Amino acid sequence: MAHRAHRWRAAGVTATAAGLITLGLAAPGASAATDPRVDLRVLVVDDGAGPVGAITAQLKSEGIPYTTVDLGDSGRPTISATFLSDSVGGRPRARFQGVVLPNEAPFGAASAEQTALETYERTYGIPQLDAYTWAHPEVGLDYTDSNGYAGTLDGRTATVSTAGRSGPFGYLRGAFSFEDNASSVDESYGFVAQPRTGFTSYVDTPVPGGTGNGSLLGEYAHDGRRELVVTFAYNQYQQQFRLLARGMVEWLTQGVHLGQARNYFAVHVDDVFAPDARWDPERNCTPGDIDCAGGGEDTGTPIRMTAADAQYAASWQQSHGFTLDMVFNAGAGQEWKSENGGTDALTDQLLRDKAKYRWVNHTYTHMFLGCVQDTSTVPWSCAKNADGSTKWVSRSDISGEVADNYTWALQHGLSVDQGELVTGEHSGLKTLPQQPQDNPNLGPALAANGVKWTASDNSRESEQRTVGTGTLTVPRYPMNVYYNVGTKAEMADEYNWIYTSRADGGSGICEDNPASTCLSRPLDTATGFTDAIVPAEAHTDLGHVLGNDPRPHYAHQSNLAEDRLLYPVLDRVLADYQGLFADNTPIVNLRQSAIGTEMQNRAKWQAALDAGKVTAYRIGNTVTVTAPSGTQVPVTAPEGTKQQQVLGTTTFGTAYAGQRSAWTAPGLLQSALTLKLA
Repeated sequence: MAHRAHRWRAAGVTATAAGLITLGLAAPGASAATDPRVDLRVLVVDDGAGPVGAITAQLKSEGIPYTTVDLGDSGRPTISATFLSDSVGGRPRARFQGVVLPNEAPFGAASAEQTALETYERTYGIPQLDAYTWAHPEVGLDYTDSNGYAGTLDGRTATVSTAGRSGPFGYLRGAFSFEDNASSVDESYGFVAQPRTGFTSYVDTPVPGGTGNGSLLGEYAHDGRRELVVTFAYNQYQQQFRLLARGMVEWLTQGVHLGQARNYFAVHVDDVFAPDARWDPERNCTPGDIDCAGGGEDTGTPIRMTAADAQYAASWQQSHGFTLDMVFNAGAGQEWKSENGGTDALTDQLLRDKAKYRWVNHTYTHMFLGCVQDTSTVPWSCAKNADGSTKWVSRSDISGEVADNYTWALQHGLSVDQGELVTGEHSGLKTLPQQPQDNPNLGPALAANGVKWTASDNSRESEQRTVGTGTLTVPRYPMNVYYNVGTKAEMADEYNWIYTSRADGGSGICEDNPASTCLSRPLDTATGFTDAIVPAEAHTDLGHVLGNDPRPHYAHQSNLAEDRLLYPVLDRVLADYQGLFADNTPIVNLRQSAIGTEMQNRAKWQAALDAGKVTAYRIGNTVTVTAPSGTQVPVTAPEGTKQQQVLGTTTFGTAYAGQRSAWTAPGLLQSALTLKLA
């Protein structure tokens, strides 16, 4: 047979000596009847620099409403008492539950705007996050010339303090390192300093060239106000920020806010049951691939799992507590079986272990479901009808591929969800440059077969969108472990071809793509996979996990065969994660339909926020949220929070990272969501 190739307490608080946050919402001298209303919205004062941008990105990612004041905009609003607060129905209202500033006093220490802001914070107990500042007494720290340090932090180890772990950073295990991705580039700069009275350090690091530890992040309580002081620079993509972002937001909002965050990781293994074509290091392409010039039929040895590989996969899952999604092509497997004596130990073993996996329909034979491909040229093009119109794969052919695979799964007792689909090569969806639109037959065929979620390639389409009338895409991250390699040497060889300049014997693709970087020199094919590719890919994947990003990753069955290339990457991601996070913050491993639903809920929530149709506030220990009918509302609150029902209350949300959070909605016969804080 031919082996096809493919391609994340709105107001007054007090801080204990241990750094714990205690909720409180009364203005000075207020009684329960006059507790102020504090809106669940954050004020962001933006100077255009990376740290504020990083905090803003985290707020948006979690679905937390915020208002931005751009310091560079001459038409920006003036920060004044009337901008910050007013009254609703005779009750005082604080319009923001927290304030993000570029530094401790961006308006000038004695300015009217700074005075108005500080008075507001003091009156309503509103926390202030100083996104990045230097170490000095005005933020509760000694100068760095007294047993301190100012300079690069690349590669340095930091530790979450006892106060941090018992407070807003209790989801972290303890120690972590600042990134050092390039020895020739300074990636992080900061100030390491000794705390003064009123300062509680949450993140420490040894003082370079000094004695003991100094603070990089901590809380300064003074003058009836609280500031979270950050003395290292960062951007939204750096791992040290990603690790601390959740705690920074929880501190800022006092653990009560709209929005939520999880650390997601799902891995799809495509082409299960089918063989994959093999990379040819001599021709630098994959024979049988229509883009391999002169490729023709693939006469090389295909890459396909064995029964022993299947046994290893089941054992690996059990020992790691992680479930793989087996994305399968039953027809391709049956064809293999018929061509190999009518028996197939791999299929038999996978079916014996079928309950240990999640299964996703990948179509029966992995047929290309877009336009009919004209392969007479490289690259291929869409074949044309006599009238010049595009020749499309028919609705009946698409429907057959989906239905036959689903029927086979039911007949063999697989835990398959009819609403989930991954088409071969994500085909049927638009494929640039050859096919700039979806196959018009795709949407109707998917609807007819009950498909609600079809995978797309995140490298081509990063946002969820509608296909036809009732199907939504689920973008997936392609992993840098290739479908057409079974050994470490093959992987390193193809990696070299893609990421090496023409002058060094590579394809030059890295030179032509502005988003890519060429290797300084080709990898050693004997050691390059283990020493370079695995840590790089694991770092990328872990970055997605830490980014509140539910999108799944995908590799191929070939990566579970021969040298079993996928496992070293997964082992590294899971081990690194467990070394960073406490047991109360596990990786969330969802199937495709749940991921699609998460993305759909986020889009609807963001649309409601953008349209100004969400109202949320806290009065005392009661949180009230109204949103458009049918909108799922993301909320994060402390343990012990209850959701008000018409009769009585129920426990709110699910436990994660020391808080409780959920997508939720008003109960039966209720027009607003009401939470009672513990």
